[in-house]
Amino acid sequence: MSLPAPTDLPAWKALAAHRERIAATTIGDLFAADATRGERMHAEGAGLFLDYSKNRVTDETLRLLVTLARETGLEARREAMFSGEKINLTENRAVLHVALRAPEGATINVDGENVVPAVHAVLKAMGAFADTVRSGAWRGASGKRIKTIVNIGIGGSDLGPVMAYEALRHYSDRSLTCRFVSNVDGTDFAEAVVDLDPAETLFIISSKTFTTLETMANAQTARAWILAGMGGDAAVVARHFVAVSTNAAKVAEFGIDTANMFGFWDWVGGRYSLDSAIGLSTMIAIGPQNFASLLGGFRAMDEHFRTAPLEQNLPVLMGLLAVLYTDFFGAQSIAVLPYEQYLKRFPAYLQQLTMESNGKSVRLDGQPVTCSTGPVYWGEPGTNGQHSFYQLIHQGTHLIPCDFLGFNRSHNQLGRHHDYLISNVFAQAEALAFGKSAEEVRAEGTPEWLVPHRVFAGNRPSNVIMADILDPATLGALVALYEHAVFTQGAVWGINCFDQWGVELGKQLAQKIICELESPTEPKLKHDSSTNALIRRYRARRAK
Repeated sequence: MSLPAPTDLPAWKALAAHRERIAATTIGDLFAADATRGERMHAEGAGLFLDYSKNRVTDETLRLLVTLARETGLEARREAMFSGEKINLTENRAVLHVALRAPEGATINVDGENVVPAVHAVLKAMGAFADTVRSGAWRGASGKRIKTIVNIGIGGSDLGPVMAYEALRHYSDRSLTCRFVSNVDGTDFAEAVVDLDPAETLFIISSKTFTTLETMANAQTARAWILAGMGGDAAVVARHFVAVSTNAAKVAEFGIDTANMFGFWDWVGGRYSLDSAIGLSTMIAIGPQNFASLLGGFRAMDEHFRTAPLEQNLPVLMGLLAVLYTDFFGAQSIAVLPYEQYLKRFPAYLQQLTMESNGKSVRLDGQPVTCSTGPVYWGEPGTNGQHSFYQLIHQGTHLIPCDFLGFNRSHNQLGRHHDYLISNVFAQAEALAFGKSAEEVRAEGTPEWLVPHRVFAGNRPSNVIMADILDPATLGALVALYEHAVFTQGAVWGINCFDQWGVELGKQLAQKIICELESPTEPKLKHDSSTNALIRRYRARRAK
């Protein structure tokens, strides 16, 4: 398969020329020239409102970006994904996280088989199990009711569930607590269980193969902890562990009843698996009905992405703007700034979604990319971030496009708190766009020597995304928005968003090194001189 490099396409070249023509035009200039800009440069879908007027774009910029999307085959690739074609070429897999939230009765075929009935069978099994835990019908081996759910996973098997649990904590059953263990660092497990009663604790082991090193190391430690706290009889394991996996033999060997094993499929990437059985801890916390609403929000954004015109399509617009800033303005990162405390883990979740997907330097045809790909996504909830890194965004030398996320209502209406919060969303976007000139600073009576330090250049782009309230459906729509924006970027760049070979090499080397670290005799080391020296130093000093 040979693909044209996006940089060779007419629209790319036209965008490059257009960028030169508007280089000196500021966001302030654009607003001054168009009194209606703020009213018309917006789009809506699946309960989300996107104001993209404070970007360094004209109508011509947007037209060229949409043309680029068409020239790179976005629409055809989008339809191929929704149709179950194997667009993950390097692993010969379909890419069907959208099937996880498809309505019952839909048809999505993979290798001639409709996968939707299997998806709903798993969802029903999850719902039945979640209800038994929530109602207290599921008891630990001693007969005590379960009070704490500990999810053990890593990557998408951790980041998605912990983000969703925190985001939807308002909807959670407060008689239950969820905790999450992912790091192979023993401290993560030790601190997660330090105040727990084994008799009241249920572990969810989330590993597709049931062989993931970090997850299984933590799972074995959890098993030992349960046995130590409950008399050592291995029979208790079945009442305190369930699995999200496809490896029935390994699950049974561990001691988990395979009736309590919830499966998923190789056409679901880990970072796209929140709405699969990986979300079991979330379902237990918020209940099956709220989990169904979460899936409904995903589905609504899926339909918007699939059917809305590109010019009014939220994920397409956001994906194309990311391409614009990455490749035509030299931006290397994008800040995602949720003004909602419940979304405190959302930026961390997006880091995996965006950077594991698009951190690629090779195109689908195996040729090197000819443009920049995969900007760094990062962020922190507002208003905390304003007192740390906003200084760099406002007055630093790096161009950092920002996504501000806000909500019209709060679940916790305490006096004027929410108005204070949202005033900062609007104020920060305004300040970034328009800044403050030297003349304005002088007019405030600022001494001349201080004027340069208090000037804000402005002309720094941002999106403002608003929704009514952070409920399960809104969270689903918000996650799907970024999923499909990532897909849009990847389609334009001609890369595979759905493999992650870059995580493999370090893991392979670690398997070799751990044997060398634990060898009872001095190992013969064949690494580079630095790695050899570090291994020897660690072996010599770890027991001191």
